Amino acid sequence: MIDKFLSLKRWEKATLIIGFILMMGYAFSLPDPLFDASYSTLVSDRNGELLGARIASDGQWRFPPTDSIPDKYKTCLMAFEDRYFRYHPGVNPLSLGRAMVQNIKAGRVVSGGSTLTMQTVRLMRKNKRTYFEKFIEIILATRLELSYSKKRIIALYASHAPMGGNVVGIDAAAWRYFGHGARSLSWAESATLAVLPNSPSLMHFGRNRDALLTKRNRLLQKLLDNGTISETDYRLATAEPLPENPHSLPQIAPHLVTRLYLSQPGTHVQSTIDKSLQLQADNVLERWNTEFSQNHILNLAALIVDLEKNEVISYIGNVNFGKQQSGNQVDIIQSSRSTGSILKPFLYCAMLQEGALLPGELLPDIPINVGGFSPKNFSLQYDGAVHANEALARSLNVPSVVSLRRYGVPKFYDFLKKAGLTTLNRPADYYGLSLILGGAEGTLWEVANAYADMANAVRTVAPRKEEFSLVHEGQDYRGGRVNAFTDAGAAWLTLEALTNVNRPEEIDWQFIPSMRRVAWKTGTSFGFRDAWAVGVTPKYLVAVWTGNASGEGRPGLTGARTSARVMFDLFNLLPPTSWFETPYNHLTEVVVCRESGCLVGLHCPPSSADTVFAPAKAVQGSVCNYHQRVHVSEDERYRVYEHCAVGRGIRPVSWFVLPPSWEWYYKQQHPTYRSLPPFSPECSDGASGEVMQFIYPYPNSVIKITRQLDGSRGKAVFELAHRNPSARVFWHLDNEYLGETADVHQMELSPESGAHGLTVVDEMGNSLTIRFKVDETAMRS
Repeated sequence: MIDKFLSLKRWEKATLIIGFILMMGYAFSLPDPLFDASYSTLVSDRNGELLGARIASDGQWRFPPTDSIPDKYKTCLMAFEDRYFRYHPGVNPLSLGRAMVQNIKAGRVVSGGSTLTMQTVRLMRKNKRTYFEKFIEIILATRLELSYSKKRIIALYASHAPMGGNVVGIDAAAWRYFGHGARSLSWAESATLAVLPNSPSLMHFGRNRDALLTKRNRLLQKLLDNGTISETDYRLATAEPLPENPHSLPQIAPHLVTRLYLSQPGTHVQSTIDKSLQLQADNVLERWNTEFSQNHILNLAALIVDLEKNEVISYIGNVNFGKQQSGNQVDIIQSSRSTGSILKPFLYCAMLQEGALLPGELLPDIPINVGGFSPKNFSLQYDGAVHANEALARSLNVPSVVSLRRYGVPKFYDFLKKAGLTTLNRPADYYGLSLILGGAEGTLWEVANAYADMANAVRTVAPRKEEFSLVHEGQDYRGGRVNAFTDAGAAWLTLEALTNVNRPEEIDWQFIPSMRRVAWKTGTSFGFRDAWAVGVTPKYLVAVWTGNASGEGRPGLTGARTSARVMFDLFNLLPPTSWFETPYNHLTEVVVCRESGCLVGLHCPPSSADTVFAPAKAVQGSVCNYHQRVHVSEDERYRVYEHCAVGRGIRPVSWFVLPPSWEWYYKQQHPTYRSLPPFSPECSDGASGEVMQFIYPYPNSVIKITRQLDGSRGKAVFELAHRNPSARVFWHLDNEYLGETADVHQMELSPESGAHGLTVVDEMGNSLTIRFKVDETAMRS
């Protein structure tokens, strides 16, 4: 073939080369992409209904192109602009000829003779209209017809046609002018949009109304004459008035729309949101916001998730989005806030997984001081000792801190990182034991995802690889997620404990209308700044945050009083579901002591043994050492030994014994608790064991003694627990005798600054010494 080409004459070669160049130029004449334009960002719900939109970067309401053009609009457009559109190859010679004759007769351009395909090319090129440009449009129109279907071409035109002002395309025009989508256009509305691109300036809400109405009705008359519409349709259409004012686009889930606009600008995103549920949830939050705002609590956020599909079905980043005040435009779902107690279930579950805790194991609930950190329960009361699952349900702070100290801050820190909390951006030592009480920050999004992971572990399905999906068919999934909750049994026990959450000191839960079973937890940050509530069922998750975006705290802003009430109202919008199936394959039966919750020990009486479910590693849990074998008199009034029982008799018993400081508080909450009886007078020389413990101060603690208003030095109340409250106790500070106490062992002291030793001795000769330090700086202040 090359030899044949070389044998051609020069002019023949040139002709072939020019022809080839022209052919290639024609083949690649269409730009890619066809339209160099920025588009608005649209977000629709799972069924395609518009939730909201953000304007294009050039300030135009130009929706992303669509292939779906309503039949009524298509009929009106072809009747008005190009009735032979279905038949010509992009150019209609008859129309061009007719336009040329009309222009010559008029002495000016009165008709362009352009087909819809040529007009589409003109919208693509945006060049000034000249005869040369008309020639280019003819060429490109034929090329466009070769590459695209008629349906696609008319859709391109409809998506980019100017509709007046800053409105481009029928989708944007339908919403801006008529307040609904293009699929619902009536004959009158379709005719209005069909004639607009010919004179887009006619769509002005203050002028040219009659001209636009005349053009619309003339088109409707044409449709009547050619039999497209009936007389009734014509009369109804011509009776419709033109729009009086532009319509605002929907503002449903505006914070989600903004979030998707930032991540996927200029696209039409079909979200996983259920529009109907979203509107109902909006109403719930608006109602509660009205009540909370009376206490100057101005912001609310909520998330509802379909756990089976891993999809967000309602997203309320805040309330009152339209207000430019009170932080209402802040998306709280994505904002870092102090976590309060909302992370406590994660520690409980992590310890169960590793066998570091038994579900009902007894934990101390007394005032403590760890390196200057002195956590207090929300109620400012103490139980002395409490079972772990009850401590979780009641959200007690001291048992949680004790548990974290036992488990290890670095280990729990790593667990939270693995659970997806990216807001932990400082070393574990920075947070310390406060990590479990709100010393760290988290987002509602990440906390909710962690709760979903825990629920997912119980359902024993494949671990979630992604966070919640916001976009239909998972277009925004982020892979690589690892589930920190690896034991279905531990997760199930945690959720079971959370079904018993009850804060009677805060609210009477009998007034909550929801009777469904929900595993839920609240959280309140220091200073009443953040109130959390997260609830889980096998099907759904609801997470709520209440507070002020500014960080201002308010009295009464607690998780139980605010967010939990909203959460249950949101659950009432959802269909009821069954409960989690017990994961028997991931649980083992263990025998525990009913009083201590630990594995049955040597001295636990058979009557206190219970068989319970626990994670597999529970077999390595703590063995009960609270039951002690003691010898008592026959009437159980005294402890005795064989050599000194005398006539009192002697018999061995198993006695449930708590440390003295635990016991002092425990007896106040448990009247049936029996302290160890004292030794009989004949056996006092053999008395042994721990009979006293300081309640305050704590060993090696630093105490602060401040000045009073009159300038005098203040005092600190030192307190002691004695197994025998009636015992007399003698107090000594730095070997100097201070006095004695009986019944209530308290003494007010005002030590000088520096290190001190406090010694107490009871009448039986038992002694106890504690070291502490008075902070000189604190005393001066």
